[in-house]
Amino acid sequence: MDLTRGQRNAVFALIVIVLAALGYYLVVPALTHSHRGGQVAGPPTAAGPAISTAPAPAAPAAPEALNIYSWLPFTQQDLAAAASVTVRFSVDYDTFIYTESASRYVGRMAGLVTGQLASTLRADYQIPGVARLRTGQKQVSTGTAVINSLRAFGPSSLTFIVTAGQHLVSSHGTTSGSTQYAVTVTGTGGSWQVSDIELESAGNS
Repeated sequence: MDLTRGQRNAVFALIVIVLAALGYYLVVPALTHSHRGGQVAGPPTAAGPAISTAPAPAAPAAPEALNIYSWLPFTQQDLAAAASVTVRFSVDYDTFIYTESASRYVGRMAGLVTGQLASTLRADYQIPGVARLRTGQKQVSTGTAVINSLRAFGPSSLTFIVTAGQHLVSSHGTTSGSTQYAVTVTGTGGSWQVSDIELESAGNS
């Protein structure tokens, strides 16, 4: 079951608190020990200069590696796999040529999207006004994508904020621009599919 927004916020807050506490535990005792460990030699006596017999401070033990993923409902490999699917889909989303059909456009995303999203994308590609403009202007579009952040997560879903770039060549000239989307992938382990895409400003439920 996905975590609620409150639970996700609590997890992030816990991560911040634990990291701060770990930093305090590692840094402050080390500084205090360094300050107190050495002893200043007393003034020389007639027998000769005083020699400090204080033992050298012991080096602090190296802390164990912190595995933040042990607190999260996915592994580092899961996150990398989900991010890869998100980027590949976002590139394909803005890549098309005016001569290709809706089936060919969506076909490039085979395996990257759920069946329901594939049907939605196919219908959107064939909207009469959009299709007529694409064909009439002989549009050829090339997409790019960069993940900006992870907005939300749960045991079987991750929502990324993605900046999708588009280089569009048409009979009206050449333009370039970008749009931010909230892209949700669902699945487990190394098997992820995009199930939803919305404008970043609209959020993602």
